[in-house]
Amino acid sequence: MSDIVFIEGLQIDALIGIYDWERRIRQTLVFDIEMAFDNRIPAASDSIDDTLNYKAVSKALMAYVAETEFGLVETLAERCAELILREFKVSRVRLKLSKPGAVRGARAVGVMIERTRD
Repeated sequence: MSDIVFIEGLQIDALIGIYDWERRIRQTLVFDIEMAFDNRIPAASDSIDDTLNYKAVSKALMAYVAETEFGLVETLAERCAELILREFKVSRVRLKLSKPGAVRGARAVGVMIERTRD
């Protein structure tokens, strides 16, 4: 299947980092997400109930990230990918998690992972 539903540039404030100063402030993270989903069914029905609702995915991620306090972006990215695979009918997720301003001279740093449903 080659259909992709995507969310690009989703900004979520998070308590994340390994340094003491990072543990005292919330930092804005940026998520770019691609999810493999068969779009033929919603295209045929024209019903929101048959779609991969990207608003629901976004809300689930925002709620989850608000409750977490991980040290590493690697851990947060892994857990967010697991959440999407568990809660939504996707066969694969590619997630890019960026931490803007973390390194002087770089617009952003972060990780990109791809996971599939077992």
